[in-house]
Parts: sequence; C-alpha cells; structure tokens
Amino acid sequence: MKWSRIGDIVVVNREVDEPSKFLEIPGVRSVVCVDGIQGPMRRPRVRVLAGSGTETLHRENGCLFRIDLSKVMWSRGNINERARIPQLVEDGETVVDMFAGIGYFSIPVAVHANPLRVYSIEINPESFRYLRDNIVLNGVEDVVEPVLGDCREMAPELEADRVIMGYVGTTHHYLEAAMECLVDGGVLHYHETVPETMKFSRPLRRIERAAHPRRVKLLDRRTIKKYSPGVWHVVLDARIG
Repeated sequence: MKWSRIGDIVVVNREVDEPSKFLEIPGVRSVVCVDGIQGPMRRPRVRVLAGSGTETLHRENGCLFRIDLSKVMWSRGNINERARIPQLVEDGETVVDMFAGIGYFSIPVAVHANPLRVYSIEINPESFRYLRDNIVLNGVEDVVEPVLGDCREMAPELEADRVIMGYVGTTHHYLEAAMECLVDGGVLHYHETVPETMKFSRPLRRIERAAHPRRVKLLDRRTIKKYSPGVWHVVLDARIG
C-alpha cells in the first residue's frame, strides 16, 4: 500500500485496514482512496475512507494549490519535474502550458521564473475553476492567462517560446498543435508513457515526425516514474527549428 499527504488529506492507492489511524497524524482531516483517473477530463475515482471532506489547500515548492481530490487529479510523481521546469524558463519567454490542470506547472513557472506570459490551457471546467483560484492565490494574475478549452484548438492560436505537455496517455495526439504554436528555436517539454523497450526512442520519433521539416535537437531526457509493469513515464526536452 502506498500513501501520500496532500494538504490535510492522506491519499492511499487501495483499501486499508483501520484507515482512521491516519487521522492520528497531526493536521490530517480525512483519508481518501484514489482508484484511478478516467477519461480525457482526467477525473479521479475517489472514495472517502475516514474523516470528511475532499477539498484541501496544498503547499509545494513555495506555491499554494487549492484542490478537490474528488474532482481533480494530483500527481505526486511529478514533484521534481514541477520544480525543474521553472529553472529552465528564460526571462521574457512566452510559455504555453497545454494541459494546465489547476496550475501544476504554470504557477511555479510564474512564481519562480520571469516569463512575459504563461498561457494555461485546460479543458476540464472543474480544473479550470481551481486554476483561476490558484492564479489569484499565488498573486500571478498579471503573468498567467487561463484559457478554457481544447488545447488542440487553442494552442495553434498562440505563439510560444516554450511549450509544456505535462500529460500522459494520448499526448502524441496533441504534438501537431504544439508545433503550430512553438516558434523556431523554441523548446518543447514532452511527456509520454512508453514500454521499456522503446523508452526514449518512440517519443523522439514522434516529436521528429510532428516537427518535420523543422530540425529537432534533443536537450534532455528523463524518467519520471514507473507507470505500470514494463511501462515508464518519461519526459523529453527538445529544441525545435
């Protein structure tokens, strides 16, 4: 059994004996079980095992996030990546976050880097509501512009020095839209879940295919975590054009 703490809520990945024991941890208000994420809206399947309430205020990397775990996903496995990306953003860049959620990447970029603008695209109305709340909560209204809609339609209308694709599952379906908004010399952060036998080769091929005829220069490649038996969540940083 794995568990983590998000704000004042303990999250477990399966049923546990005596979940109320977690309520003895100082500051813990409830215990929930997340059975998985479903659909393009990335809605979690959640059951409350002890205590009450699924909305919480979580602090990470000097940023605040209000979230309802019964409505919006939160990935603990991406914590290092959420801290890494702001260190790469250069002063005055325009950033497009294609799968913004509640601001997982957009908020740290706005707080810890110095971008000109961050466009945060989110299709899920529940996530979008929390995204707007978190922009205000962190005082970055003058930097982050939330955009409600499908990033395949919204991203090509924008122009970006850097594009963040922090979503896994069918991310490659959105690569063409990413390329349409990325300027020559811009940087792509592309996430994918991949069988171990093609851990970095398949994502790179997909980037190159979508970027053609522009050139692709691989800047970095990283393993985020094991996604399932024999499958890994990876991210590739690539300069396009």
